[in-house]
Parts: sequence; C-alpha cells; structure tokens
Amino acid sequence: MDIHSEKILILDFGSQYTQLIARRVREAHVYCELHPHDMDIAEIRAFAPKGIILSGGPCSVYDPGAPSFDERLLELGVPVLGICYGMHVMARHFGGEVSAAGKREFGHAELEQTDSTGSLFDGFFVEAKSPVWMSHGDHVSKLPPGFTVAAATANAPVAAIQDPARQLYGVQFHPEVNHTPRGEILIDTFVRKICGCHGHWTPGQIIEDAVARIREMVGTDQVILGLSGGVDSSVAAALIHRAIGEQLTCVFVDTGLLRLGEGDQVMATFAENMGVKVLRVDAEERFLSALVDVEDPEQKRKIIGNLFITIFEEAAGKLEDARWLAQGTIYPDVIESAGGKTGKAQNIKSHHNVGGLPEKMKLALLEPLRELFKDEVRALGDELGLPRQMVWRHPFPGPGLGVRILGKIKKEYADILRQADAIYIEELFQSGWYDKVSQAFAVFLPVRSVGVMGDGRTYENVVALRAVETKDFMTASWAPLPYDLLARISTRIINEVRGVNRVVYDISSKPPSTIEWE
Repeated sequence: MDIHSEKILILDFGSQYTQLIARRVREAHVYCELHPHDMDIAEIRAFAPKGIILSGGPCSVYDPGAPSFDERLLELGVPVLGICYGMHVMARHFGGEVSAAGKREFGHAELEQTDSTGSLFDGFFVEAKSPVWMSHGDHVSKLPPGFTVAAATANAPVAAIQDPARQLYGVQFHPEVNHTPRGEILIDTFVRKICGCHGHWTPGQIIEDAVARIREMVGTDQVILGLSGGVDSSVAAALIHRAIGEQLTCVFVDTGLLRLGEGDQVMATFAENMGVKVLRVDAEERFLSALVDVEDPEQKRKIIGNLFITIFEEAAGKLEDARWLAQGTIYPDVIESAGGKTGKAQNIKSHHNVGGLPEKMKLALLEPLRELFKDEVRALGDELGLPRQMVWRHPFPGPGLGVRILGKIKKEYADILRQADAIYIEELFQSGWYDKVSQAFAVFLPVRSVGVMGDGRTYENVVALRAVETKDFMTASWAPLPYDLLARISTRIINEVRGVNRVVYDISSKPPSTIEWE
C-alpha cells in the first residue's frame, strides 16, 4: 500500500497556525504537505492532491503586495477549504468582495449553522451553537455567485461559506487551534468525507513503508547515526535498526551537558537491550573547555553544535565502510530551516538540526523521520517498542544543559543543575503531574542569594523551576502546580543539592516569554 497515494496540499499564506492545520490533517491519518502560497501550478498538478487547504495569514487581500497564488488551482476540480485569509482569496476569485469589518473579532465566538445543505459541518454541532476561535479584521462583505452562508457569529454574519456543487468551502474562524474545541472534526470531515481519503497514514503503515524504503536505499551499505538520547534520534535509530540491523552504527557523544544518568540510560536501552552497535565518546572536558567564559546563548549553541560535529566526525572517521549518515530530522525542522516556507519567519534562535554534517563528511543522507511531526514520531516509538519514558519524555534542547545554565558554564553548575532537575522530575512522576504538563525542567541562575541553614549564613545559588502546558509549543501557559508539591520539591532540592539555598517558580507564559530561558 502506498501511504502517500492520498494527500492533502496546504498552501501557506503566512499564518502562525499553518503547522497546526497539517497536524490536524495527519491526526485524521491522511498525509499532507506544507508548501508556499505561490507554489507553481505545474508542481501542484504533479503533486496530485485529493484536496487543498488555503491557510490564514496576517495580511488583508486588498493590501499592496498581499500574498498571491496561482488561481488556476481553484479550477482543478478537487475540494478546497479556505481558512480566514484563505477564505478571502477564494471569495474574491469567484466574484465576492472582502472589506474591513466594522468590528474586528479576536478570541472566542459562538458559531451558529445557517445552511445545512453542505457536509463540512457534519458532526461539528452538538448544540445549536459551537465555540470557535476568531482572529480577523476583515470579512466577506459580498458573497460570490453560487455560494451560500453556511454559518455565522454575532459579529461575523459570514463566518463560513460553501458551494457544495463545486466542493468549495471557506471558514472565517480557525478550526486547527485548540481554542476551537471541535475543530478537528471539521478538518477530519473535509479530508475524509469531502476529499474521499481513507486514512492510510498510521504508525504501522508508516513503519512498514519506511523499512522498505531504507532497505531499498541503503542496500548492503553501512550507516552511521548521531544518537543523542532524545526522542527523534532514538526513534530514527530503532527504525533503521529494524530495517538493516547490524549495518547501523550509532555514535553517542556524551557532551557532559546531559541529564542525570542519561548517558548510561542510552547505552542500556540501545546497546544492551536492543543490540544496536553504539560507540560512546566521553567529551565532557572538551565541551566545558570550549565554553569557558561564554555567556551569550546564541554563541553557546554555535560552539556546542560545531564541536559536536567535530567530535562526531572524528568518531565516524574510524568507520571507514560507512556510506550513509542518518539523522533524526523531523518535518518541523525542515519547515523552520526553510524560514517557515514563506521567508517571513524571524530567527529566534539557531536550530540544532538540519545541515552542515553531510557536506563535510561526504556521506549520503538518510532521514527516515523527515516527513513526521513530533507526535507522529512518538507514536512510531511506541509501535517500535521503545521504553515509554524515553518516547514520551519532555523536550530537551539540542545544546542540553548548556542553555539551561544561564551565563557562564562550569562543571560545578552542570552537576548542581542535573541533581536539581532529577529531583524535580522524580517528584512530578510520583505526584502524577509529569504527564499533565507538556514540559518541565530546572534552570541554573547566574545569581547568588543569602540564606540561613542551621545557625549559619549561606550565600549560594538559585535554581528556577519551569513547567508549561501547551498543545503546539507555539503558545504555552505556565502550569499551576499544587503549592504542596512545589514546597516538597523546593525542600528536597535545598536539602539534597549542595550549593543551592533558594528555589523559585517561573510563572511566565509564551508569549511574551519563550519556554526555554535561553
């Protein structure tokens, strides 16, 4: 079975939510790809989508230089769903009008169906009205010929439009975000019922397809992979090992900036339990030496990344028969490294994956997870039999503790942070809160504070705790951990970790803060 035979094309007009649209389509077990709004019509025809989704965007369709698209795609005869800006460009193409709304609408709204002749809202309404998330300043002020108003809100009399005969649909709200509680049902209906996709994109089918492709590409060649212990590289290693067994050799560079006991856990999981060949390189001293007196987080990332490449090359150079370099690159890495496909994304921090290694090492590149989102990678990890604690662990930055130690990095600070973080995570597990939050970690602050222990004055370090709740990591809220849990964690860290006399809790959300501190 070709798992790519049914696919949805998503054209990106610059919305911050475009990746969420793709994730919702994948959750319906249908393959999809994100492409720029100005994708060439010949490429679209070659892609042969079963349906097309036009994303939202920050511009108005009547603005000078507003994102355009090849309007011939609307004549291909496949179903089209326009979301916000996508609805506006579709409405204008077919003779409608779009203008500034008398009252802009941002946030929650109550949607009411006004025309049930189409199937887009099948299963969406369980009551007369359904909550949706709006984010717009424009509206369709004149319907295109052949279209009807499918739904409305108090402030948006044209909140959804449809022409079922031509399989054209548009919604003013954002069904892809979690703030539209039943939005995933609408997207599922569009891709499965309206576009006619059957849903072959499942973990088992993805693994079967990937194993076959890896075997065909690699043949009898040797493959090397940089194993970090993170979810992506671990799942990539397990998948490739299933495909080619002993032809895979993993290089595990222990930077000295990993979590407590993580190096031993990686070796136990892969080398001892799974029989994967793993070369472990103890490089703590080299990394700490290279980072002496470095405080800028961007400089830290570059130093750690470049040194990792150097050490990996040294280890891989001993494997003279290797012809392939495997990486745990996933789909968001590809999108972000391309500037969000629109060229408008701002670089908040340099990415730790994608690029650099293959050109230097003269090896062919193998990226079996390149088409997958993080949640899909985790699902594959479960299917491959990796330990749940490894597959579902919270995200960990590529530079490791190097960007969770603020300011200068020293071994003493790394050891303190490792112990504090381990206590924090242990308490979250024991209390049942680990799976309730999306990401939790400790941060070492470059400040000291006065304290009292016993009858003596102390002047020691401060550790900050961070825990957030999020679905997409684009926005996040700080997690309301119980006071008694925070008190227990703080007491344990101060009592058990020598060098810490104060623990604080971060109650900042994203935005305006980021999830990581650096």
